[in-house]
This record gives sequence, structure tokens and C-alpha cells, in this order.
Amino acid sequence: MGRFQPGQIRDGIAECLSRNPGEGASIGEIERYLEEAFGEVVPSSSIRSYLQLNTPGKFERLGRGRYRLADALSEESAEPDQVKLKGKPVFKHGKTRLFQADSLEWLASQPENSIHGVVTDPPYGLVEYTPMELAKLRAGRGGTWRIPPSFDGHTRAPLPRFTTLSSSELDDLERFFRRFGETLKPVLVPGAHVMVAANPLVSHLVSYALDAAGFERRGEIVRLVTTMRGGDRPKNAHEEFSDVSVMPRSNWEPWLLFRKPTEGTVAQNLRKWGTGGLRRISAERPFGDVIQSAPTHAKERKLANHPSLKPQAFLRQVVRAILPLGEGTVLDPFAGSGSTLAAAEAVGYQSVGVELDPTYADLAARSIPLLAALPDRVRLVEVDPVTPEAVDSISVEG
Repeated sequence: MGRFQPGQIRDGIAECLSRNPGEGASIGEIERYLEEAFGEVVPSSSIRSYLQLNTPGKFERLGRGRYRLADALSEESAEPDQVKLKGKPVFKHGKTRLFQADSLEWLASQPENSIHGVVTDPPYGLVEYTPMELAKLRAGRGGTWRIPPSFDGHTRAPLPRFTTLSSSELDDLERFFRRFGETLKPVLVPGAHVMVAANPLVSHLVSYALDAAGFERRGEIVRLVTTMRGGDRPKNAHEEFSDVSVMPRSNWEPWLLFRKPTEGTVAQNLRKWGTGGLRRISAERPFGDVIQSAPTHAKERKLANHPSLKPQAFLRQVVRAILPLGEGTVLDPFAGSGSTLAAAEAVGYQSVGVELDPTYADLAARSIPLLAALPDRVRLVEVDPVTPEAVDSISVEG
């Protein structure tokens, strides 16, 4: 065998497989193609070495002695109207695709102008979702997680302790979200909205970071929900200061709303990209910024046991609103148990999720079909703008 340039055989194999991306090629077919291309025989042992060395990164093994490009598998497996994304999903269901990867690395590899909206509940404390803290959580030993006591026959969900974050960890949080925004922005089409769940103690840092990354702040969605966070008396002095709460009991949750700048007016952007606004509840009712929400029901937690699980009744409302014309792809770059993807599936949207933790990725693969199959006509409520009473809204049907 003569002298080949570094990577020449590998690139020749890739070129051969790209000629028939769906079916790929056999070792013999690749061998004949390379002989014709290089004017010299490349031994099948060398070809196998390249294929097996790169599997499952560049090449995908279809069967005995037959391969195709891994990217070709990803694109071929997508529905005809799904945007083409790099990489191979670890799970597909209906219009949903889930990737197991670091979200920032995954975003950096994706084509520009490919995502039309984002709804996500990120690890905005960062520390609580490190492998060490997740191990403590799963062992029930706390760490940065507060494990509320059981009472009245109910077990409360763990809560991250945001008050324990140091100044350096808060600085890291701000830097992380700025990098996240800068990496996310090119992947979004102009006018795409980004809705990010936050916490009153850290939302200002997240908001500042996304603004610095070039997004326009478009308001804040208030999820009215009473949780176990706050309202406690002073630690180890609850009897001495029985009339004192260290912090107010949390009765709401902020969801920050940002938008990638539009191209021209909103109307022009809607015509070209299908984005720029939010989908109305009905012809008479615009989407509101205050939504009443109960805590996540035990039935849903049983289907998807994740500490930050949000109820489908709430998620289906915000996911539905994120695509103003009901068309496009919704992304959750911190997918967790897949509840946002399940909500998108329930309202009939294309969705893509990215999850780093393999345990949660496996959980999402199991829970997405179950959560999405919950009854379509759930009771959705928002706060009436005229009176403070909660009123019935529309169903979640797209």
C-alpha cells in the first residue's frame, strides 16, 4: 500500500458512505470505491480499522460488515418537517427527539436559525446538579438539597438551597448563563422567545446575563404556586422567635422571558420566520403573564421522579404560547425528566431536548410518552386581569 495523507482514507470512506446515506455501504463496496478514487488498493483490514476506530462517532454500524455515516442516521430518522440537527438522538417519540450531551457543546455544533423557541427549567443554582450533589440527593443526604420532612401523610419534594451559594458560585452562575445565551443565540431564528424558569434569589443574575448575551427582555411570567420554600422560623431558635419568619413563604415562581431581536417589524419577522410574538389563548384573550398553578401532582411525580418537575397543566400553557403560529421547533436544553418535551408533544409541537445526566436521560425516555398521554383537556387557569379570581382557560389542544 502506498503512502496516504493523514485522514485521507477516513475521508474517502466518508465520501463513499455519503453517496448512499440511508443504506450505507459494505466493506467490499468501500474497498472498490477507494481503489477507483486512489488508483490503489486499500486493504479491507485498514478500512475496518478506520470504521471501528471511529464508531459510534463518525460511522454507524448497520449490521455485519455494513456501515453508514452517523450524521446520516440522525437526519434520515427525523420526520420530513423536522429541522436537521447534528448528532444522534438517544430517544424519539412522536415529534420529540432527545439528545444526551452537554447542552453548551451540543448547541455549539448545531446549524444556525434552526430552533423557534425555548422553554426550560435549567440548573440555575449550577452546584445542585453536579454529580456529587446528585449523589447526595439520591441518597437522601441533602448537601445543597433541602429534604423537607414528611407530614400529613405526604412526602415533599427536595428543594435546592439557594441561600447557601457563595459569592464565587453566584459569579459562576452569571458567567454560565452569559455563555449559555451567547451559544444559544445563533441557533435560534430571529424573533424566537426564550422562557427560563428561575428563582427570586438568583433571577436577577440570570436576567443580566441573558441581556448581556444580546437578548431582549420581554417580561416575566409569574407562576402562582405555594411551595415549601421559605416561611421557616430561625434555625435552632424556633421557640424563642416563634413569631418570626427568616424569609417569606414562596407563593410564586418567576419565568424570565427573552427574545432574540427580530428582522424588521414583528409582522415582517412572523412572515419570514414564524416568530416574534406569543400565541394567544383565543381571539378574545391574549397570553397573560400571571398563571395560577398547583404544585406538581403526585401522579405526575410517580411517572417522572425529578426534583424540579413542573406540572403538565402549567407547562402545556407556556409551551403552547412560545410558538406564535403553532409552527416550528421548541428546545429544552436542560431536559431533565422530559416534562417540557412531553408538554410539547401533547400540544402537537416538534420538540428537541438535551440532557447531560444519563440517569435523567433514561428517565425522560420512559416518562415523556406517559406524561404526554395525560388527558388533553386538563383544567388550565390564569389570573383574570380584571379580578384576582382564577378563571378557566382553554384546553391544551393545539
